Amino acid sequence: MREQKYHVYLTAEEQSRVIQSLIRLKNELLEQGKYTDAVDDVLCKVLSAKKKRKFSSNYILPRI
Repeated sequence: MREQKYHVYLTAEEQSRVIQSLIRLKNELLEQGKYTDAVDDVLCKVLSAKKKRKFSSNYILPRI
């Protein structure tokens, strides 16, 4: 069975908060002596995600 993929679109501020939260979670897991592999994987995906350019329109409305 094929793994289902999800797409999340974040603003720069939201992406920053997600990264900070993941780092905080990783530090907590390290303090508890637990594995951080899953957090590391998600953190790498968030950090390497493509940045979406802002949409700019150069369309000029015709005069009527």
